[in-house]
Amino acid sequence: MTSRRSVAVPASSRRRFLAYSGAAVAATALTAAGCSAPASTSASAKSSGTGSAGPLTRIGLDYPFTQLPLYTTLVKLSTAAAKKHGISMLTTNDAANADTQATNLTTWVARKVPAIVSFPMVFEATEAIAKSALDAGLIWVTYGGTLEHQSADIQFSFREGGTLLGEAAAKWAGEKLGGKGKVAFLTDSTIELGRERTKGMIDAFTKLAPGVDVVAREQAIDPDTGLAKTNAILAKHPDLNLVLGVTDAAAYGGYKALQQAGRSADDAKTFVGGQDGSAPSLIAIKQGTFYRASAALAPEDIAHAIVEVPRAVAAGKAKPSVQVPIALVGPDDTAKIDALLAQNA
Repeated sequence: MTSRRSVAVPASSRRRFLAYSGAAVAATALTAAGCSAPASTSASAKSSGTGSAGPLTRIGLDYPFTQLPLYTTLVKLSTAAAKKHGISMLTTNDAANADTQATNLTTWVARKVPAIVSFPMVFEATEAIAKSALDAGLIWVTYGGTLEHQSADIQFSFREGGTLLGEAAAKWAGEKLGGKGKVAFLTDSTIELGRERTKGMIDAFTKLAPGVDVVAREQAIDPDTGLAKTNAILAKHPDLNLVLGVTDAAAYGGYKALQQAGRSADDAKTFVGGQDGSAPSLIAIKQGTFYRASAALAPEDIAHAIVEVPRAVAAGKAKPSVQVPIALVGPDDTAKIDALLAQNA
């Protein structure tokens, strides 16, 4: 996952991606961070960016989905983490608008903000800005993927998260449905993170539960789209058993659709799961509903990476990029869920 691939998709889809991730938050989502470096990085010696001379004193966090609770959480946690090192944290106010994001990032480059951590809404369009940052001697860290021009990146164990969810759902289907039933996947094909999560989820599930019919694979990353797409699927397949989402937000929309269709909250023949570890999904899991699993990321780990990756670049470390770890949580993981919810407070 060190190369970037682009596909022709509507700009609106790109702009919304992972806005609702759990996470980190990721997700969010999200999310996590055993900070093991990827096996390789696309940043070359020519375009790695090392920042200005002297200690790193400022980091700009460009997380475009400012309307989400995760944004406030990440700003709070990363600001506190940066303060321990005498670093001030700057933020943009992109309001989930790709044009506004481009303007804000260009302004930061012109003002020579020493280190920029950016979650691009449109990766292709951000390349030129990232290159200009590196050319100016600034540090550029890509959040949620990889650019050709960057100093390092922060990724979220993309494929692993999908695999963990797919495996858990397949095991449940074998135990509770006798390996039969119907599954719908809520997917994403717009950026690397979404494609990798989708592949891990579908490959793991279909390999381990070949007797479960795949009745739909629909693009959905946010709650409203997840709700609408699942409603449409239920119109054709009212006996749908499983909904697996590339994000918890999309899966939560599927969860609400099933409830609105008359499923009891603890229906024994229904499984919904997602990725990121977003608070509504974690609460539903803890309550023992048919929302049964999330491949979750920890906000504190994301905040740690936001600060430590630019510091590693500034210090000249050879492999500054990180893979934020991800872990599956289910109804038996009350302590883990409580810890994740506390980080989102």
